[in-house]
Amino acid sequence: MTKGKNTAGSGGRIRKSLEGRGPTPKAEDRVYHKAHREKLLRERSQARRSGGLKAASNGKGAGADWVVGRNPVYEALLAGLPVRSAYVAEGAERDSRLRDIFAFTAANSVPLLQVGRGELDRMTGGAVHQGVALQLPTYEYAEADALLGMALGADTEALLVALDGITDPHNLGAIIRSAAAFGAHGVVIPTRRSASMTAVAWKASAGAAARVPVGKTGNLNQYIERAQRAGYTVVGLAGEGEADIAAVPGTTGPLLLVVGSEGDGLARLTRERCDHLARIPITSAVESLNASVAAAIALYEISRVRG
Repeated sequence: MTKGKNTAGSGGRIRKSLEGRGPTPKAEDRVYHKAHREKLLRERSQARRSGGLKAASNGKGAGADWVVGRNPVYEALLAGLPVRSAYVAEGAERDSRLRDIFAFTAANSVPLLQVGRGELDRMTGGAVHQGVALQLPTYEYAEADALLGMALGADTEALLVALDGITDPHNLGAIIRSAAAFGAHGVVIPTRRSASMTAVAWKASAGAAARVPVGKTGNLNQYIERAQRAGYTVVGLAGEGEADIAAVPGTTGPLLLVVGSEGDGLARLTRERCDHLARIPITSAVESLNASVAAAIALYEISRVRG
């Protein structure tokens, strides 16, 4: 040992050289390792499998006016949804579905803009877009009160559908589709606590949302009163209704059909304001019908009674 100097032993030097290295990384986290490549392939495959499900509900972070994912985008194009903008990521891997999208947009003059993948990530809020996305235009709602007069002036007997507490956009879209199928002149929804015209509702309507106007009202109960003053009979669907929908008085004149949610049905005040409550007879084995199914049956019965 040299006098006046502190000489570290070999053990001290080795310990110092190992400081900060931490535990050995797993094989799948080492970029040069075969296990890392296999991990990336697994993640990519999982993204492909889950992409369609996330996109069908507008993705993890995409807004309500976005459709993302290859299958949902292609289905939206086939369904005739209005397209504001269509995007494909640069370098997106070509497969049969993406080729279908290219062919459809080319044949139908839908501009398909190429953007960087990072830009598409940003626009869709980080959703699993699989390199392709559609943005729908903002839906233009009709004036709910204007629908009252419009329906009264139509060639066929006035028929409007009002929704109370329908929060599922799939149900909203399906009801719009049934409204179109059975000659209703419009659908009215409350401003609050209601599903709105998102990409999901557009798709569920199978294009009917382009033909049947949807209006918004700030207060559904007050709207019912205005409809009654305008000459409408207001019929609410309820399990405890006094008569079958086909036997309720007033179905052959101007009619406002009110449909409640499957879980809660019509709100108490809404129920009290209806002129009549109608039921759809079902077996005791089933507690209730889905709201969109109940609306479709009621609209069919109304059209049948009207001849």
